[in-house]
Amino acid sequence: MTIAHRSTLVVHGRLAMRESRLAAGRACQHGLQIISFEQAAVRLAGGFVRPIDDESLGGAIQTALSATPMGELESIKTLPGMIDAAADTLHKAWRAGIDLAAGAADDHPRLAAIARLEAAVLDQLPAGMLRPLDIAAAATERLAHAPAVLGPMEIVGLTELSPCWRPLLQALTAHIPVQWTAGPRSVPAWLDGTGVAISRAPAQAPGINAVSAATAYHEAIEAMRWVRGLLASGVTPSEIAIATASPADYDDHFLALRADANIDLHFVHGVRTVTTRDGQAAAALADIVVRGLSQSRLRRLAALCRDNGPFKALPEGWLRVLPTDAPLSTPGAWNRLLARLAPEDWPDGADHTPALRAAVETLTKGPEAASEIGEAFLKGRALAIWRKALLAGPAASVDATLETLKQDDGLEACICVAWMPASALAASPRRFVRLLGLNSSRWPRGIAEDRLIPDHIIATPVLDPLPVNLADRRDFETILATTGDTVVLSRARRDADGRLLGRSPLLAGHGDETYLRRNATPAHAFSETDRLMARPQEFAADTQAVSAQGCWRDWRQIEITSHDGLVRADHPLILAILGRTQSASSLRRLLRNPLSFVWVYAFGWREPQSSAEPLVLDALGIGDLVHLVLDQALRDLETGGGLAAADAQTLEAAVARAAQAVAADWESERPVPPAVIWGRTLDDACVLASRALSYGDDLLPGARSYGEVPFGGSQPKSDGQTPWDTSTPVTIPDTGFNIAGYIDRLDIAGDGKRALVRDYKTGRPPRGDIRLNGGRELQRCLYAFAVKALLGDDVAISASLLYPRDPVDLQLDDPEAVLVEITGYLRAARASLAGGAALPGPDTGGDYDDLAFALPANASATYCKRKMPAATARLDEVARVWEAE
Repeated sequence: MTIAHRSTLVVHGRLAMRESRLAAGRACQHGLQIISFEQAAVRLAGGFVRPIDDESLGGAIQTALSATPMGELESIKTLPGMIDAAADTLHKAWRAGIDLAAGAADDHPRLAAIARLEAAVLDQLPAGMLRPLDIAAAATERLAHAPAVLGPMEIVGLTELSPCWRPLLQALTAHIPVQWTAGPRSVPAWLDGTGVAISRAPAQAPGINAVSAATAYHEAIEAMRWVRGLLASGVTPSEIAIATASPADYDDHFLALRADANIDLHFVHGVRTVTTRDGQAAAALADIVVRGLSQSRLRRLAALCRDNGPFKALPEGWLRVLPTDAPLSTPGAWNRLLARLAPEDWPDGADHTPALRAAVETLTKGPEAASEIGEAFLKGRALAIWRKALLAGPAASVDATLETLKQDDGLEACICVAWMPASALAASPRRFVRLLGLNSSRWPRGIAEDRLIPDHIIATPVLDPLPVNLADRRDFETILATTGDTVVLSRARRDADGRLLGRSPLLAGHGDETYLRRNATPAHAFSETDRLMARPQEFAADTQAVSAQGCWRDWRQIEITSHDGLVRADHPLILAILGRTQSASSLRRLLRNPLSFVWVYAFGWREPQSSAEPLVLDALGIGDLVHLVLDQALRDLETGGGLAAADAQTLEAAVARAAQAVAADWESERPVPPAVIWGRTLDDACVLASRALSYGDDLLPGARSYGEVPFGGSQPKSDGQTPWDTSTPVTIPDTGFNIAGYIDRLDIAGDGKRALVRDYKTGRPPRGDIRLNGGRELQRCLYAFAVKALLGDDVAISASLLYPRDPVDLQLDDPEAVLVEITGYLRAARASLAGGAALPGPDTGGDYDDLAFALPANASATYCKRKMPAATARLDEVARVWEAE
């Protein structure tokens, strides 16, 4: 058996190591060690020596900071980013060969604080985990073993070496052959006289093209098109690279484009953990830990961790027990919800409230229990990410820490197109290269002082002898010298906000740039979407495109088309929604916006409801709040001596009790404004309710008052007494419509011969008297008709709209005549819709149209004005209600 001679190849970066190991394996070089210089020093040092990795360093700093006095840094040591800044400072000092403990206290108090932190950190680390200086010293003591441990050493792909390793490299030359294979790369001046053999090679002469794209996103798109073109021409993916000085500016773009293009684009520097499902699970938990528990955050966490921890004990579909609109952002709101949950509320009929309560109690413990919360709700990779985030930063900012964590994307670098930092490409060249972000201040990047040791304490060139701007320039020159075929230099003309960007000085001398238009037809489309947009004829034949273009043309015409609401006559779905029991609101929608009527009741469309807590309640919310207070107060008064006998003090006390009860339920089920505004809103609701209940001198003798009275089959909102059988249907004669709903207030005289119907309005009253108000006002007449139908024709009915804010009471004169008029309009509306005219009306696209988002943009100013004449002509008799007083 032949024993291979041991030799060592020193390279830089994970990509260079993987590619060098692949090449060594293919060449059957069995004795070749491919490692970094730090790893070579560790191997020579022997024993259980190992370098300080970032994760161990972060954990040690986190533990040491709390117990180490930091002097003038004491006030910031608990802030987010302190652990990262401290680790960065220690790495710089170690790489530069600076011994912080040696005379630091005499130099500057800041250095003394950093030295104390370094000592505390080293105490936290395992005994065999050493600083670079200590590793170099241990390796120097064992130089005699270098021939056996390392063998001949070749350093490939490096353009610089940290000062802490330079003495060891020079000492190695006395024991083993050391060759610095520079190739066409620059050679650092300090290598002269060290005894290291330097191997040079002529620079490559690639074809260089300069281009400018509209934005950074456009740069990424053009890069993917370029890659697709190379692949189509037969180039191997492992020969293609895209690079920039700061990949983070482009990562999100390439992550999205990679999925669309279906190209294996390997992120050499890793992808952010929050772009993965496990990272999203950790981020969802971090959102709760940092910002508190709310329904929306719990739903997000439950969707990502449904089989983990406490959620595993809950049945499928358990989220239905949570009120849809309730923010549930306080412990009190959760307690009220949990207190009223019953077994029948759960999907499987069993009581799972204790399990949900345990989950809520755990999630509300806050950042202090972040580790416990993570162990309870996460598992596997998500739990590992959570633990790493807690080691890298304080628990109070774990959400920000998660944003900075990265992980491997699972693709093999040696067989994929690579997206990488320029430093990685300089160490591992490829034949076809595209460099992005060649803008001023972005490549090369500017020098920045260290965050903890500024320039006036230790000069920046001393603390960081390999500054980023020089490294960027050297990497750029290295890439041009080592690329075998083609280099494309790309920059963005504007940033995401539209500001002009300057050219990088590195572009000087590389010829004129090609101006790439954002809407230009690509030579090679990178995805199906890009291909369809590049081929108008092919796109025009696509069924979706045909439909979209037909819709666009129809919207631009003044005639009514199928895209404006025309459907075939007697459509089953239209007949079905016309046959349902209607309400005053639905009939109003039918008269003033037939298109929206179909959208809501046939398609089931609804305006998206946000569970975020608003700054103030909107008009609809205030109206609901006042109505609930009125109903609760009225029932309270009627269980006592009755509204008719209540004095002002009794009435105000009932309203106050009602507001308190309504507020408790509201806070459990709906979004609420901030506490101060919410308190003021409740006070306003009490004032309006008191005015509404005490308004007028027309109280009926011996009257009994009812609130939120159901009729036509509507279910009672409380267990209070009702004046009739609520299941009795109410049919509007000659229209075919059954109606149902809730009457805000109904007063019935003691002798049963008179009844007063009132509908409360919390807004401003209209100017002058109104009857139908263009079809907007149907409640008074329809409610009066419903009361007469249910109580009998011998009962005299009065109907009014009460505006307690002013206060104004608008009585309806001759309800029977108004009903006849409404009947005609409703009959015409039914016939028109059944005939297929689901068309826009005057409320379409208006300020209060909750489905305006489904219309063309700026519909009220363009689309509606264009279509309204034709729609009015088609609706004919229905449109006359829009002008009714």
